[in-house]
Amino acid sequence: MKTLLAAAAIAVTGTAASAASIAEIATQDGRFGTLLAAVEAAGLTDTLAGPGQFTVFAPLDDAFAALPAGTVETLLQPENKDQLTDVLLYHVDDRVLTSGQIPAGSIYVKPILTSARLCVTKSGGGVSIADSTDQMANVVVADIQADNGVIHVVDKVLLPGARPACH
Repeated sequence: MKTLLAAAAIAVTGTAASAASIAEIATQDGRFGTLLAAVEAAGLTDTLAGPGQFTVFAPLDDAFAALPAGTVETLLQPENKDQLTDVLLYHVDDRVLTSGQIPAGSIYVKPILTSARLCVTKSGGGVSIADSTDQMANVVVADIQADNGVIHVVDKVLLPGARPACH
């Protein structure tokens, strides 16, 4: 937590010329090793390090570890790059969406994986996200500002598929 807060402080207090990108913040934090390995395997490192305005729902290493045994290893194989890319793009919106911009209740959010939707729910001061499994990911740290967007740390890997129910 201390490392994440330090990275967030660097991102918020830095100037535009020295602010950290989403990729740099994730690297500095140290709890996103699996996510960063997946981003690299999918060829998306330059995207998250480059210009743009993104919202990234970033799963912690523990979230990847909670997937069924062998899932991560299978996704990281070169022949599964398209599937891995879909999973990663399901975690990214091509606009900045801070927790303050999410209205109370539930809304659909269209990630970069345009064939899919996420159901984002804000209640009681917390934000949760339903994916195709209808299981909820919780935003455990919100609004980490980067020079190319915002990161919301989540405790579950979001899986694309059927549109989740949004109540």
